Amino acid sequence: MINPQQVEAMIKAELPDAQIQVQDLTGGGDHYQVTVVSSQFADKGLVQQHQLVYGALRQAMSTEAIHALALKTYTPAAWEAVAAS
Repeated sequence: MINPQQVEAMIKAELPDAQIQVQDLTGGGDHYQVTVVSSQFADKGLVQQHQLVYGALRQAMSTEAIHALALKTYTPAAWEAVAAS
């Protein structure tokens, strides 16, 4: 089992500028919804953005410490547009 702070720390290790929101969907510590906002997503497609985050969480996912991950990724500009709407 893994806690939201550990998920955030793993992502921050790969994407130091990221703003991260982690929500435990079931309370069991293995199903998460994660929103990541990072300037490193600029000029990258959605799949490439998700690959960066999955790369940061590779170990936790391969050991099934994280069983399911709902992922939303945004550049800072895209996040501002979402937040303003």
